[in-house]
This record gives sequence, C-alpha cells and structure tokens, in this order.
Amino acid sequence: MEPINLYTDGSSRGNPGPGGYGVVLSCGPHRKEISEGFRCTTNNRMELLAVIVGLEAIKRPNAQVNVYSDSSYVVKAINEGWIQGWLKKGLHKQKNADLWERFLVIYRKHQVRFFWIKGHAGHPENERCDALAVEAALSQELKVDSGYEAAPGQLL
Repeated sequence: MEPINLYTDGSSRGNPGPGGYGVVLSCGPHRKEISEGFRCTTNNRMELLAVIVGLEAIKRPNAQVNVYSDSSYVVKAINEGWIQGWLKKGLHKQKNADLWERFLVIYRKHQVRFFWIKGHAGHPENERCDALAVEAALSQELKVDSGYEAAPGQLL
C-alpha cells in the first residue's frame, strides 16, 4: 500500500487569540483538505490539532502515514521522545494534555513518521495548509476550543 502524506499547519492571530488549522491529505490521485477555526486558542494547540484531525480522517486501518509539519513542538515531541517523558511524569501535567491524549489514541492506530519542514519556505502543500489555517482563523464562524477556553466562572 502506498503511504499517505499528511501536511499540517496551525495558526493563531495572537497567542492566545483566534486560531485555525489546515490539513492536506494526499495518497496517489486522492487529495483532501480540512480546516477549522476557533475563537481563542494557541498556535501550538492548532499545530497539534491539525495532526490529530488529519490522522482521524484516515479510514484505512494501520496506514503508513508521513506527517509533514513546520511545528518543532509537535515533531520534536515524537521524534525526540518528549512524549515518553511526559507520559512517565504524568501527561495530565503537560500543556495541551487533552490534545496529546487524543493524539495518542489515533497515533497508535497507524504507522506514523514525522518530518519537520521549514514553514513559509515555498513548499506548496505547507503553503496551502498555512492558507487554510489563516482563512479558518479569520472566519466569522469560530468554534470554542473547549480544552483551552473555560466557560464563564470555570477554571481550566
């Protein structure tokens, strides 16, 4: 089976601020784009959420997936083993624990390799993801990032 290429990017207009993510999935002649915006979030959350949503969109079980991201936070967490340390210390103590928990569920269902690519360097798929993420962040219909934004009077 041919590997699936997953390109991702996240954006935050202020950090925190309105944000969004963009995803491009490609495999042979097949291509899918996904994006979504949130009213208050962070860049790192959007970078990670892009990977999660992209992996969740893959229907083939145990797929070989190449993830291309310009997020050092996400790529190093996997490639340099940060996530293993976080798990040993208690993932709930880590920033974005809700997303890392969601990530681990889907990550374990596939064979995933991560590649860091330089952002804003003219890579067509990364540039497309960036455009999708920015467009989503600027949308008039922004969702609530419930893992980041507490309800009034509630502490995170």
